Amino acid sequence: MEERRTDKSIKNIIYALVGQFFGIGISLISRLVFVKILSSEYLGLSSLFTNILTILSLTEMGFGTAMAFELYKPIAKNDKEKIKSLMKLYKKIYIIIGISIIILGIITIPVYPNLINERPNIENLDLIYMLFVLNTAFSYFVAYKRLLIISDQNRYIATAYRYGFYIAMNVMQIIELVLFKNYILYLIIQVLFTLLENIGISIKANKMYPYLKDKEVKEVAKRDKKHLMQNVKALFFHRFGGVVLNSTDNIVISKVLGLNWVGLYSNYYLITNALNTILNQVFSSVVASIGNLNTSNTREKMTDTFNKIFFANVWIYAVVCSALLVLINPFIEIWLGRDYIISFGTVIVLVVNYFVYGMRRPAMAFREATGNYRKDWYSPIIEAVINIFVSIVMAKYIGLAGVFIGTIISSLCTNFWLEPFVICKKSLKINLKQYFLMYLKYALVVLIIVIVTYIVTALITIGGLCGLIIRGIISVVIPILILILIYFKNEYFKYYIAMFKRKILKK
Repeated sequence: MEERRTDKSIKNIIYALVGQFFGIGISLISRLVFVKILSSEYLGLSSLFTNILTILSLTEMGFGTAMAFELYKPIAKNDKEKIKSLMKLYKKIYIIIGISIIILGIITIPVYPNLINERPNIENLDLIYMLFVLNTAFSYFVAYKRLLIISDQNRYIATAYRYGFYIAMNVMQIIELVLFKNYILYLIIQVLFTLLENIGISIKANKMYPYLKDKEVKEVAKRDKKHLMQNVKALFFHRFGGVVLNSTDNIVISKVLGLNWVGLYSNYYLITNALNTILNQVFSSVVASIGNLNTSNTREKMTDTFNKIFFANVWIYAVVCSALLVLINPFIEIWLGRDYIISFGTVIVLVVNYFVYGMRRPAMAFREATGNYRKDWYSPIIEAVINIFVSIVMAKYIGLAGVFIGTIISSLCTNFWLEPFVICKKSLKINLKQYFLMYLKYALVVLIIVIVTYIVTALITIGGLCGLIIRGIISVVIPILILILIYFKNEYFKYYIAMFKRKILKK
């Protein structure tokens, strides 16, 4: 059973990495064409509307995560009747959510202009806004069956559909921009491909789980509905906090600094979000396996699994943060031009923010997989209030960097310590002191690695694409070498080496 979980996790991760590699490539080409043909105001507008719609998506309230947790046990027991009942309920919920987003979108048409510092010289703003609304709403219709595929540890299938349609969409949008230079048609293509992807994944789910087409489906038991709603209530606050933490930055930047700054930051966000998407896929691939593990194993086994994941997470963020600090400004300059880069001081704050959030991932994955949402439901509200207040104040005084400082402070004051507190108390045989001692040791190692990598790459005087490639190689090799030197005797390092030999080298 454990072998099967590991195999599926590895397969899901490989598909995620390959898919995101091609996804990032087409995104960079598409963004380059976009900024060359349309003004930076269009770029800022796209980012702003995306964030507004993310906030409207709060109507989802966390049903997806809560439903995934409810599915783990019936999937493990192959209880088809209960799966059918849950999926029927999920379908109703998502149709209601999609309709709600359309209604909220119409209601907020008079409101969104107040979030823009200076109204841009762009025609048909209301139509553009409603196309964003429809794209978000359509992402819920028919999409509920995707959850069953993912919860059954088959995320690689959903990933293949996601990136297949995403790449095709971007190719069509690039062609449209070159031929017609029409932003509205560009958005219509986006809406169309969202629908096509969801229809495609629904057809695939019907083939994988033929019983989903059965017409005789029992209602979900009242006890199960009650348990689901309890989790949804707690998850709403977690989702609310996450949205405020990650999706109000552009709104604050637009209101305090202006739409052009939103466009400038959006290029950096494209890169960090692409990396986040890869890591989200990796951790989401692991969550279903942790959920499956949680149904049949002890706290000792869960603790061992958590330590292994936390160890791997440190390696990931040591490399990623080193590369971000060293490469992101030179890359933006080569890709879009010197006019699109931000100050190095702001980049440092951006990387620190990226690291602080990244080191929370193992705790978040275990909380999601074990269903421990209710113990710290209040923390996202506190986090959201701190984030908005500090970000607005700091942005007025120190500009763009202040927005990210607000995010860092709000995280450190709340979920940074509350998330591990919950999982240590409920799921793991680790106390909070042990956790933070482990965290501190790892964080110091990452800090040393980032500093050494930056100092070494600063000695490279070669510019242009050649210099970027050399710095890129160094920013990956140095962190890995230092980590090997420090941890070559570590039990978790030995575990991953053994797994690599067994799964990849077939030894």
